[in-house]
Amino acid sequence: MNQIKNKIPKFKNEDEEREFWATHDTTDYLDNFEPIDLQFPSLKPTTKTISIRLPESMINQLKRLANKRDVPYQSLLKILLGEKLKEESISL
Repeated sequence: MNQIKNKIPKFKNEDEEREFWATHDTTDYLDNFEPIDLQFPSLKPTTKTISIRLPESMINQLKRLANKRDVPYQSLLKILLGEKLKEESISL
């Protein structure tokens, strides 16, 4: 477990925290020899480009549906695939 040397104050906002750390040394607050468990919930998952061949009629349907929903058709395809994968994994 991390050894906290001094108590880190609660900050009202990011500007206050930024100002604090600009004038304080982190080594006064944390033991750098112990790992810190960090979580980044706002990070987007890594994506990978793939190539897939679909019938032209299917692509046209997808584009029409995407246009109705006012989203790019490739984004809609990801949404639909994600929903189907979730549905299939629940039934396994």
